[in-house]
Amino acid sequence: MNFLRPFSVLLAALALTASLPASAAERIPVVASFSILGDIVANVGGDRIAVTTLVGPDEDAHVFQPAPDDIKAVSRARLVVVNGLGFEGWIERLAQSANYRGAIVTASAGISARERAGDDDHDEHGHHDHDAHSHHGKDDPHAWQDPQNVIVYTRNIAAALARLDPAGADIYRKNGEAYVGKLQELDRWAIQQFAQIPDAKRRVITSHDAFEYFGAHYKVRFLAAQGVSTDSEPSAKEVAALIRQIRTQKIKALFFENMSNPKLLQQIAREAGVTPGGKLYADALSRPGGPAPDYLALMRYNIGQLLDKIRLN
Repeated sequence: MNFLRPFSVLLAALALTASLPASAAERIPVVASFSILGDIVANVGGDRIAVTTLVGPDEDAHVFQPAPDDIKAVSRARLVVVNGLGFEGWIERLAQSANYRGAIVTASAGISARERAGDDDHDEHGHHDHDAHSHHGKDDPHAWQDPQNVIVYTRNIAAALARLDPAGADIYRKNGEAYVGKLQELDRWAIQQFAQIPDAKRRVITSHDAFEYFGAHYKVRFLAAQGVSTDSEPSAKEVAALIRQIRTQKIKALFFENMSNPKLLQQIAREAGVTPGGKLYADALSRPGGPAPDYLALMRYNIGQLLDKIRLN
């Protein structure tokens, strides 16, 4: 009998244990502000972290009201990850209520932020003015709609986790770069898809201005009934201007968003004589089993939906 074999197995087990948290219960608790960001954090952190998402699938971060369970989650976290760019106007109050003293990492740090659509667009399609959403700041927060920005998110998150947990730094770096490879593959595919569509056809109507980064990257023109936020309604004059533009330019690509009330866009569609093209996932993932349960699936689904309708323009 080989008496050394059990000892060697024990040593291997101990070595593996040293590279991981002691148990699932001891995974590093990390809070992400909303579902899309939570998915990115989970891809980077892997088995070393336990991610809690404050604003869940099919929920709207613009109108989020923290509940007692959210305060508890933040109070227990060792790291909080936010999008930034004014997207989570509630995060400082929530951290204060939770007596949170850890780091709050801004995933979008270092990207080139786009300014929100402003007065220059009013005559064309009735965007809100800046005062309507001044509490969100001048920057458009929806930077994740460009996969190249999510590469920046990913590396910021990997660096933050490495600072918090130096023993896992190599794991976070490897996980992050593996995810970056998937993002680059997604982006190459998307560019190839849109390259087949003439520029003049790339016009889309959506519920609110969540796709400016996407539009700038893939050269798609998005028009919206609402502004960057979803917490107020456009005026009758703005709605009428958008309807006139849809009719004049014969735009057929009109979409609801998964976390927005569809009533306004249904009204616009009826008055403009356009059949809605379905639903896009803008600020939130779908629930498990839906078409957009993670960021990569969300982008591929949205692009497929857009291409089907854009071709009709």
